[in-house]
Amino acid sequence: MGKYGRSRRQGRRAALCGLMAALAVVILCLGGMVPLASVACPMLASLCLLPAMCEYGPGAALAQYAVSAALGLLLCPDLEASMLYVFLGWYPALRPRLEKLPSPLRPLAKGGIFALAASAVYALLLFLFRLEAVVDEFAAYSAEMVAGLLLMGCAVFLVFDRSMGLLWAAYRRRQR
Repeated sequence: MGKYGRSRRQGRRAALCGLMAALAVVILCLGGMVPLASVACPMLASLCLLPAMCEYGPGAALAQYAVSAALGLLLCPDLEASMLYVFLGWYPALRPRLEKLPSPLRPLAKGGIFALAASAVYALLLFLFRLEAVVDEFAAYSAEMVAGLLLMGCAVFLVFDRSMGLLWAAYRRRQR
């Protein structure tokens, strides 16, 4: 590949990753405008990493994630959505490695990643940032309810992971 072919490829990579990072930030900002979207929007924003993963690999996807996470923290009105994206937005770059795990361990590892990330986010929001809305919401919950919510979140994350796999396959089939 010549000098101009390489720079053209780098330009395309920068353009794709830049557009997808901007789209991820817009989706994150919607989390503050639509009620109950503070969990759904970070998951949807992480799907913006799929084109970069398919076309240019995990390095480009992680660079795109770093840019969109930083911009999300700076620009998005909903700190909860931004923090969830910071702690879980990198997941599409890790997913191909998790798919290599033996079948019984795969859902446990994926659920564990979600549980650790969600626990870290809400611990930060409750104890470090002391976000009033989150503190008031969690004050009304019992420990069993919080555990149930975490288990439901893991189940939803596993459904999301399955959907991501189907989207990944459809994208690759359409592009190739």
